[in-house]
Amino acid sequence: MRYDAVLFDLDGTLTASAPGITGSVRHTLEAMGAQPLPDEVLSRFVGPPLFDSFQEYSGMTPAQAEVAVSVYRDHYPENGLFNATVFQGIPNLLRALRDDGVYIAIATAKPLHMAVQVLEHFGLARFFDNVVGATLARKDASKESLLRDALPKKYARAAMVGDRRFDIEAAKAVGIDAIGVAYGYGSRDELSAAGADAIAGAVPDLHGLLLDGPVLPQKGFFITMEGLDKSGKTTQMNAVADHIRARGYDVLETREPGGTRISEEIRQLVLDPEKEMCAETESLLYAAARAQHVHEKIRPALEAGRVVLCDRFVDSSIVYQGAGRELGIPQVTAINAFAIGGTLPDLTLLFVIDAATALLRRSSATNLDRLERSGEEFFSRVYDAYAKLSKSGARFRCIDACRAKDFVTKDACREIDRLLASR
Repeated sequence: MRYDAVLFDLDGTLTASAPGITGSVRHTLEAMGAQPLPDEVLSRFVGPPLFDSFQEYSGMTPAQAEVAVSVYRDHYPENGLFNATVFQGIPNLLRALRDDGVYIAIATAKPLHMAVQVLEHFGLARFFDNVVGATLARKDASKESLLRDALPKKYARAAMVGDRRFDIEAAKAVGIDAIGVAYGYGSRDELSAAGADAIAGAVPDLHGLLLDGPVLPQKGFFITMEGLDKSGKTTQMNAVADHIRARGYDVLETREPGGTRISEEIRQLVLDPEKEMCAETESLLYAAARAQHVHEKIRPALEAGRVVLCDRFVDSSIVYQGAGRELGIPQVTAINAFAIGGTLPDLTLLFVIDAATALLRRSSATNLDRLERSGEEFFSRVYDAYAKLSKSGARFRCIDACRAKDFVTKDACREIDRLLASR
């Protein structure tokens, strides 16, 4: 093991927090009647203590800087704290460190209670043994002091990971290795001049710097979206994908039938309202498209540690062909067992609407595809099959999709957060 203790800065190292911070600084300057600052100067407020930055970049006196910090902290919690994203790959890096038994801590100039809120909001709190930040009771809030408190009592070799010179200089003062990250808000030149022992250009580079041996990809997450036609699940895809990306995961958005060139060609065929085919042919075509999709796209993405978000999967065939077309659920399940080769979702979000609402939404739609033109008895069987299927396994979570879009999204994201926190 290269290190048995690793300390991280927060803003600019784990989270891309500039939008929330610079927005609150801009508000503070306006509220105090101070001269506005250009974006390139505002970005320098990310990382260092605010009290110092207001003096250095706005020319404030210490007394004015104290007022500015107070104005900022009144505005930031409600308007900027969560206006951030986790850098892609951070959750997998932290998980790898934890799996290797490394002590992990946060040392940030951010107020402690805010740092904890950010970590909890983005699902990162579970990875850390300690979180150290600024508090009203803390007399010395220098980065060096924060690092000393964040270190464990015993360690063989430790490193500080940060994006600004303050992080590097503090690590040197404490006597531990200093690793700079050039993807944050400090330049490579700044980090080198401060004496960084190494500089990571991207999050994957940290794996090689912090851990010995080859980097083994973390297992990805497979999430599927199911529901009756016009249940709104497709509309939820973008919002859910953005939510997952904001937490630092690489997301693959895909759909069924489709997702690959061959599967998309099958999609055009099977959904074409001008094509007539028997139910058996329809079921086999869906399974064929799925087999290619799993082989070419889904399984490789999961092996690479990505989150796969798929609009429909095998459950759609079970309810639409097995129940809707009355081919028999055991028969359709058997066909698709061969197609997916054991690749099943970790979580299935079932967007539930009643049959009457689904009918109303379909009747107001234009250009219905071949399946959407099926009769009401067909969709009644599908609805009943979904209801039974949702009770058949722990991976199903039912979402009431008859409500306003934002409420549906909130519930869907809550279930996804639970999944992401399960490893």
